[in-house]
Amino acid sequence: MNRDASLRRATTEAGVWDVVVIGGGATGLGAAVDAASRGYRTLLVEQLDFAKATSSRSTKLAHGGVRYLQQGNLSLVLEALKERGRMLRNAPHLVRRQSFVIPAYATWEVPFYGIGLKMYDALSGRASFGKSRMMGAGAVREMLPTVVSDRLAGGVEYFDGQFDDARYSLALAQTLESLGGVAINYAKMIRLLKTRNVVSGVVVRDEETGTEFEVQARVVINATGVFTDEVRVLDEPQAAPMLTVSQGSHFVLPKTFLPGAHALMVPKTADGRVLFAIPWHGAVVVGTTDEAVSGASLEPRAMEVETAFLSHHVERYFGRRPKDAEVLSMWSGLRPLVRKQGANSTAALSREHTVMVSASRLVSVTGGKWTTYRRMGEDAVNIAAKVAGLAAAPSKTQELRLFGWSGAAAAASDAEHELAVYGSEQGAVDALAEASPELAALLHPRLPYRFAEVVWAARHEMARSVEDVLARRTRALFLDARAAIDAAPRVAECMAAELKRDEAWQREQVAAFLKTASAYVYSS
Repeated sequence: MNRDASLRRATTEAGVWDVVVIGGGATGLGAAVDAASRGYRTLLVEQLDFAKATSSRSTKLAHGGVRYLQQGNLSLVLEALKERGRMLRNAPHLVRRQSFVIPAYATWEVPFYGIGLKMYDALSGRASFGKSRMMGAGAVREMLPTVVSDRLAGGVEYFDGQFDDARYSLALAQTLESLGGVAINYAKMIRLLKTRNVVSGVVVRDEETGTEFEVQARVVINATGVFTDEVRVLDEPQAAPMLTVSQGSHFVLPKTFLPGAHALMVPKTADGRVLFAIPWHGAVVVGTTDEAVSGASLEPRAMEVETAFLSHHVERYFGRRPKDAEVLSMWSGLRPLVRKQGANSTAALSREHTVMVSASRLVSVTGGKWTTYRRMGEDAVNIAAKVAGLAAAPSKTQELRLFGWSGAAAAASDAEHELAVYGSEQGAVDALAEASPELAALLHPRLPYRFAEVVWAARHEMARSVEDVLARRTRALFLDARAAIDAAPRVAECMAAELKRDEAWQREQVAAFLKTASAYVYSS
């Protein structure tokens, strides 16, 4: 991908776009890929970077949702399990099977959760990731050697999916371009255009230059996640809010807290939440929380109640609270939850999605969760095509292989090699590193990434800032915030050479990154 080329297409190509999508997170990218796969002329604009907000801050799970099974929402679980299987088939370089173990501290819990997970297996059908099994305490200790074993009665193992959310988003953007669509980051929709009270396009501002341009469209899809209501108000100033926003926070801990390949899952904490501790890129992700917040923000910060919750549960299940330095990174993400009558907490709100059409024919899609992004996109485009009177065409995304798919990538889907996320591009990134000792060097001794990946991100993946590289093209900020901060000046220097930026740009980039990254550094 090349941003300059994409921007030229958006501003110079004649004619009306069939579909314009606002929002470059999972939902927007899913909708844009679906539209382009049907042959619709498709443009996507994102105000910052792809997956900048919610879509890079998930618990990294491609899953059916055991929590929703407990709630009796079988239709949501069944849909998500089908989509989980499609994610693995279509992007095996980014999605893999993961073993989860539920430790049971009461004898009754083993058959209780065991029977429930057999139902989960049955709902998976041919898309099963593996059969669950009930185990004794000895087997649980072997699989989770650091888990508190006092009064351990046994446990249950089951299988779900894990993925790299930001890299998956990037693969969707690359897939969109391979289908003839256009995706542009740092392009903010600032105004809706209307013709005879019907939305007929958007005004976009290039955030790098400040230049504004108009884009005509047969239909506009609002897929802005937690910012959905803000766009709806641009369309209808009196529009009633349709979302409640919830925040989820995570700790990243050293591998010593949970050695081995198995994840820990707590199906019900004291306050009724689900909690995970999951191996990820050589570290352990612990989360998530579920706290209502007053509104949307681009850089949510973990609240004291959340860090206390996470620290308490780390101690409860691993026997000790993490020291400040052991929390390698801490991040928070926001969930767009569709408002529901009678819900007393955000944890009680459904993760089902909604597609709404306004009087001016703006199509808004929101709610849902990462695993069902493809279905959300399909549903949104089905409705958008009818609204716009586009030629009928079926969705082709159920079996659409995403950018980077290859036979080799499929065979190595469980590999821990950091370059596995590049899929079919892995060899080219390797070759770039082999051509130069400087590019073969690690960004930081505690990070697995090399400077070749910085160059690759700037040349081929539309990375425009130090944060783009350290937070989303690589996952450095999410894995070790202090190491990412240390690496920032050299990353800025490397990017400046690629993007032809001066020393002032480098200083600005480092300062901006340090301001953002400070929220990822834990201090009790």
